[in-house]
Amino acid sequence: MEEVTFDPGLIQAIFKHIWTRRALEREKNEGNDGTECEQVGTGTLKKTRTTSANSNALKLSCELLRIFITGFELDDEAVQRSAMIAEAEGAGKIEGTHLERILPQLLLDF
Repeated sequence: MEEVTFDPGLIQAIFKHIWTRRALEREKNEGNDGTECEQVGTGTLKKTRTTSANSNALKLSCELLRIFITGFELDDEAVQRSAMIAEAEGAGKIEGTHLERILPQLLLDF
C-alpha cells in the first residue's frame, strides 16, 4: 500500500509562487531599471530566465515534506513549542504566526 503524500503539482505551484515573490523582492530591492541584466547563456538573460524543477526533485520534495510533517505530528513537538510562544505573548490560542516562528528551529532539529 502506497502512503499518501503531497501532490507534486501543488508543491510545484508553491515553489513557483515563492520564486516569483523572491524575484520581485530582489528586483524591488536592487532598484534596477532593466539595463543591467546579466548574460547567463546564449540569448538568455538572468532576469528573464524562468526557474523550474524537474519531476524527480518535486517527488523528493513531496516525500521530505510528508516525513517532516508526520514526524512532528507524532510527538506534538511543533504544537508544544508554538504553545510556549503563545503563552509567552499572553495569547489564548496558537495562531499561524506562532508556528512560523518555530519552523526554523524545527527544520534545524530535523
